[in-house]
Amino acid sequence: MSFKEQILEGIPEVLPQPKPFDHSLNHAPKRKEILNDEEKKLALKNALRYFDKKHHATLIPEFKNELDTYGRIYMYRLRPDYKMYARPIEEYPAKSKQAAAIMLMIQNNLDYAVAQHPQELITYGGNGAVFSNWAQYRLTMKYLAEMTDEQTLVMYSGHPMGLFPSHKEAPRVVVTNGMMIPNYSKPDDWEKFNALGVTQYGQMTAGSYMYIGPQGIVHGTTITVLNGFRKIKKQPKGNLFVTSGLGGMSGAQPKAGNIAGCITVCAEVNPKITQVRLDQDWIDEKITDVNELVVRVKKAKAEKETISIAYLGNVVDVWETFDKENIHIDLGSDQTSLHNPWAGGYYPAGLTFEDANTMMANQPDLFKEKVQESLRRQAKAINKHTEKGTYFFDYGNAFLLEASRAGADIMAKNATLGREFKYPSYVQDIMGPMCFDYGFGPFRWVCASGKPEDLAKTDKIACQVLEEIMQHSPEEIQQQMADNIQWIKGAQENKLVVGSQARILYADAEGRMKIAEAFNQAIKNNEIGPVILGRDHHDVSGTDSPYRETSNIYDGSRFTADMAIQNVIGDSFRGATWVSIHNGGGVGWGEVINGGFGMVLDGTKEASTRLKQMLFWDVNNGIARRSWARNDEAIFAIKRAMQTEPNLKVTLPNIVDDELLNNI
Repeated sequence: MSFKEQILEGIPEVLPQPKPFDHSLNHAPKRKEILNDEEKKLALKNALRYFDKKHHATLIPEFKNELDTYGRIYMYRLRPDYKMYARPIEEYPAKSKQAAAIMLMIQNNLDYAVAQHPQELITYGGNGAVFSNWAQYRLTMKYLAEMTDEQTLVMYSGHPMGLFPSHKEAPRVVVTNGMMIPNYSKPDDWEKFNALGVTQYGQMTAGSYMYIGPQGIVHGTTITVLNGFRKIKKQPKGNLFVTSGLGGMSGAQPKAGNIAGCITVCAEVNPKITQVRLDQDWIDEKITDVNELVVRVKKAKAEKETISIAYLGNVVDVWETFDKENIHIDLGSDQTSLHNPWAGGYYPAGLTFEDANTMMANQPDLFKEKVQESLRRQAKAINKHTEKGTYFFDYGNAFLLEASRAGADIMAKNATLGREFKYPSYVQDIMGPMCFDYGFGPFRWVCASGKPEDLAKTDKIACQVLEEIMQHSPEEIQQQMADNIQWIKGAQENKLVVGSQARILYADAEGRMKIAEAFNQAIKNNEIGPVILGRDHHDVSGTDSPYRETSNIYDGSRFTADMAIQNVIGDSFRGATWVSIHNGGGVGWGEVINGGFGMVLDGTKEASTRLKQMLFWDVNNGIARRSWARNDEAIFAIKRAMQTEPNLKVTLPNIVDDELLNNI
């Protein structure tokens, strides 16, 4: 069968032959045993409802074996035979060009070069899934192939509920992931309900079909590292950044360090993913002995090198050894997946990778003890370095939160609401006041033609637009403009494309709208093919996360989720091609609500109208909320937005004199 025929087939009438397990790939760890016998039967019944009754007797022992072996039913037999990657949009069988664009993005999320655990349909973060099983993938792709522009596909946590009548201006797909009743949103709840096959953890851009490989986090980390060094008034050259994690998102850190120009040491325990990053040239060197690492870092410091080094081992050993050897760390962070600490997100010191995986599955209580012991050790070592002048920040992976739950010495002596920990979130000190409050966030696009020359043309267009805007920009945002112009000029040279022909940069509402309009005009003039717009959920408006995206909201509202919900509702009726809203993402199940969108530009007048309506709202919703929280930069930005758009009327805060309150 051809590719198109396989897509249109959906769930096959005749079962394909079982497929061998590919041990060469990076696979998800076995999930812990959490279902009782009756619940296991329920999980099997839930999986079998995708298949004709004639197949049930064949599939029951197979699915039971998967559940017993991996803790989940992935339906490996249903994996398609074709290669998984983002094809040019014309190659998809579709009645709707918008639907074809979504098919392209789904396949990009599952591309073996992009996805962390591709055969388990997990894009990044250890559990960030596009679908829970391969039947869902097949059925979704079939629905998208059949869809018209007057239908909307409804996605319930990976399950395609079906095509429903709508209209041309409605989203083609509406995605929800993990939207639990609040009292059922703890880590073990995820384990249980995911094992039952009734919900999934979509992370942020995994379950919303908008992941573009590690490029997105490369850019964000580059901006973070550059501004981190500015904060401590140092140049990156010859100075040291220490962190950990080389997986789906964290793997971007060494590449970002190279672009920023510092020495980067990134620890990782997984040998497969470490080798992948070395083969991709995302790291320069791999070292397996911590004493050899000490010698290499001293040499790099002495010669003021720009270099990225992966240490294949535990980051706790790095922090402790560098303390003993008196190696000064300028910037320190951590990007292990501590949103998922008990199921492969964080590996404790003192255990091999293999032994840790075995303990995780077979002795989960002991594994949890080891993780918490390791977090206490790591925090203790970090504290020693910060006493010597290291600037440490939490990189939004819940490190400080989980370390505090483990009893680590990580709490502030004089805690205040929003400043509970010794160390700030990178959003509190860097990205919040320097980027989000001004409306700057991760705007991204994908060239649906699949042509590198189209991407090069869009890079040039975006650069020209930003340079024109910068000529008239206020002083407050000049640095942001300059950083992103420099980024886009070096994007081709830095070879950031993994998977689809995609690009990211930080822009405010003005920049996003003007870049998108320039793309739409270029499409109309047949200079480039269709373009898919999107963003990371980690943005100005898309996410309510009290220890990350909204951690610099100090009015007490950082534990609310109104902004994220309003964001996705507003995007839906202002022209988004698809929208998503998720529980969990980056910092953990039950810890965040986040939303995203995708928008297809096709060169039409209708696309021009949609992009202006939606992109303006998508950014200014968040600025308005941040200004109401009394953030000075956001007050400046929303006042500026009201000057440019007469129809925007935002409630502004009145500032109370603290002296009046001190007298109460």
